Amino acid sequence: MRVPTMLSEVSELPSIQLGEFKLQFELGEPTDRAKEVAAKELRESPQTKSEAVKELRRLLEAETDLLYPKDNDEWLVRFLRPCKFYPESARDLIKRYYSFKKKHANVYDGLTPSKEANIFKHNILTVFPNRDQCGRRVLVLELGKRWKHKEVTLDEVFKGAVLFLEAAMLEPETQISGAIVIFDMDGLSLQQTWQFTPPFAKRIVDWLQDSVPLRIKAIHIVNQPKIFNVVFALFKPFLREKLRSRIYFHGTDRESLHKHISPKCLPAVYGGDLELKRVDGNQWYELLLLCDKEYVAINSYGYKK
Repeated sequence: MRVPTMLSEVSELPSIQLGEFKLQFELGEPTDRAKEVAAKELRESPQTKSEAVKELRRLLEAETDLLYPKDNDEWLVRFLRPCKFYPESARDLIKRYYSFKKKHANVYDGLTPSKEANIFKHNILTVFPNRDQCGRRVLVLELGKRWKHKEVTLDEVFKGAVLFLEAAMLEPETQISGAIVIFDMDGLSLQQTWQFTPPFAKRIVDWLQDSVPLRIKAIHIVNQPKIFNVVFALFKPFLREKLRSRIYFHGTDRESLHKHISPKCLPAVYGGDLELKRVDGNQWYELLLLCDKEYVAINSYGYKK
C-alpha cells in the first residue's frame, strides 16, 4: 500500500470532540450549498473541472524546475478554484505560491506544527470550529492583551497563520466558500506597535494578495485602539483596491460586525449567540500535531533548491 503523500490523499483526518462541535479538517465532499456557490461564482462543473485540470497539467509541464504532485487532481483543483477554473491564472498562482515560499525560506523551510509549539501555547491564534453563515472558515488573531511580544515574535504569529491556512486549503468546502480573518486588537500597546515593520507588512500583504491559494473574503478589525492607526499605516501603501475593499474596521461596534458575520455564528465575546467555549491554542495544536507528517509532505514540493 502506497503511503499518502498529501493530506488530500487521506480519507479522514484526526478529530477532537468539543461539546456538539467536532474539531477537524473536512476533506469530504462539499455541501450542496457550496456546490451551488462553486457553479455560480467559480464556473465549476464536471466538464469545466475536467478540461481545466487537463490544461493546467499541460501548462505545468513547462515548469521544469518546480517539484509538485503531477498526478494529484485534487491538488490541481485546489489552485483552480480560487482562479475560477482558468488554467493560466492557476498556473501563475502556483508559481507565485512557490516563489513566495522560496523568497521567505527562513519562514517556510521545515515548517511543521511540532516545531511551532510556542505560538499555540500562547493562545493567540484560533479557528472557530463552526463556519460562518456563508460556509467560510473563521481565523482569529488576538494581537493585544494575549500577545506577550517579548515571548512570541511576529514571525511566529505568521508561521501559525500559515499552518492554519495550509490546512484550510485542503478543505473543498473552504476552497469554494473561502475564509475570513478577525484581528482582535484589544489592548494593543505602544511597545507592541513597534514590533511591526514595513518589510513585515509587505510580506503579509504580498502573501494575502498574491500567494495564498484561498479566497480571503474579508478581514475584520475589532476592538482596535487609536494607536492601531500607526500599525495600519505600515500596511496601507502595499494594499491594492481589491484587498483594501475587504478590510472592515469595527472597533467595539458589534452591530457593525454583525452586518458581515451573523451573531448565530459568533461567540458572546463578539456579541454573538453561539454558546461555544473558545477553542484554545493547545487544542488546535493537539490536532495539528496529529497531521505533522502531512506538513512534511507539503514542504517536499516547490522550486528546486
